[in-house]
Amino acid sequence: MEEPKFVERRKAPRDRVPRGTKMAYSLGTAVDMWGLWLYPAVAFAVFNMYLGVEPWLVGLALTLIRVWDALIDPIVGWLSDNLRTKWGRRRPFILIAGIFSGLCLPILFLVSPSWADAKFLGVSAVFWYMIGSTMLYYPIVSAFTVPYYSLGAEMSPDYHERTSIMSYRSMTQKVSELGNFYALRFTNLAWFLIPGTAQKNTLLGMRMYTAILGVVMAIFSIIIFFRVKERYYETVVVKVKEKVSILSSLGETLKCKPFRQMMVMGGAFTMGTSMVGSLGYYATVFYVAGGNRISGDNWQFWMGVAFMVGGLIGVPLHKFLADRIGNREAAVVACVIGICGYGGSWFLYTPAIKWLQTISSGLMGMAAASLWMLHSAIGADIMDYDELNTGRRREGSFTACGSYILKLGNSLGYYFSGLILTWSGFTWKVNVQAPQTIFWIRASLASLPVVGLVVAIIFVMRVPLTRQKSEDIRDSLEDRRGTV
Repeated sequence: MEEPKFVERRKAPRDRVPRGTKMAYSLGTAVDMWGLWLYPAVAFAVFNMYLGVEPWLVGLALTLIRVWDALIDPIVGWLSDNLRTKWGRRRPFILIAGIFSGLCLPILFLVSPSWADAKFLGVSAVFWYMIGSTMLYYPIVSAFTVPYYSLGAEMSPDYHERTSIMSYRSMTQKVSELGNFYALRFTNLAWFLIPGTAQKNTLLGMRMYTAILGVVMAIFSIIIFFRVKERYYETVVVKVKEKVSILSSLGETLKCKPFRQMMVMGGAFTMGTSMVGSLGYYATVFYVAGGNRISGDNWQFWMGVAFMVGGLIGVPLHKFLADRIGNREAAVVACVIGICGYGGSWFLYTPAIKWLQTISSGLMGMAAASLWMLHSAIGADIMDYDELNTGRRREGSFTACGSYILKLGNSLGYYFSGLILTWSGFTWKVNVQAPQTIFWIRASLASLPVVGLVVAIIFVMRVPLTRQKSEDIRDSLEDRRGTV
């Protein structure tokens, strides 16, 4: 008997989200990028190369920070799922936490250089400042990011429109991410150079830079609050009066098999890439730029530009592929591109032709932006799958659990990157590193992410939510509780 062919659903006008709303929503990626990911992007340069904290301690600090951050996320997700206000359950968090996360961002760099030689419990006082300041700051950012990403899954019930929303978010994220790459170049400006020396005041530069970014973060949070509405709130959410305990909510979420498969996929990619994220900077500075740190910082900015351009090209390309072959299959293509980018870094990071490294960075950016766009789109379908089985909309719980796994993988990656630097014999005191140090930095950069991406391919293809299955789930939900 011949298999029935898939008949694509025409996108109803009620399913569409206005372009201006998508653009307003996508501004929140700046709060996420600068609030959560700027700090680890510059931590090794600021705290190891500038203040002299040992790299394994910097890696350990970033690990402990992420573990703490990941523990906070489920609490925020549970609170967000159960909040009932006239402004919805996500938008109050987005407004208040977004403003405070922006205004408090410079606190992360208010450390004194004189603390570098001070010891507490046998460890640098700067290490303890890293732990204390981030443990106070990151819960504020989590109170923005978990409701923000939960809101994205609620903006449309349509399979293709969800991918479109995530594509807007991913493209804007690439622009925001450029701010992380520009940070160290900003500290190279003449304002921050110490007179009579070739040295720069990196801490002062970072404080000024984060103050500027913080104001932008606060403004963007206000725009999102007023421009983006919560689609499911009035129709579905307010009808559910009982509150589910946090442990019960997390338990039910983790019982969802497709969700677990996506978490393995995302965790493998995150751990593999974050493990060498900082090593890419060291490879640029100490191999490609020959130890010239100012030149390396400038090249790091252009690597960021290439990363952004790759993402801006990759997102619409993979949106096109997803519309035609499905989200899972498009995710596999993104992983293959990532394998080419990271594996090719062995050949493309070369002092002979410095700009070749930007090709590698562009492929990495294309893979990362596309993969997270598709990861979020598939995640929204998984939340529909869960609603069909449980009768509840629990975007906050799914976002929080997913964030926990991804951040745990991220934190382990940062820890191992610090260990790799220490094990390879890296020392911040010299500009020319030993040949074996350079070899292990480059070998790790070219191999470890490839392993993570292969695991990601295996698990994303195990997710059973094809385009046809997702459409069937939506039909069943609308038959049960009506349209949204």
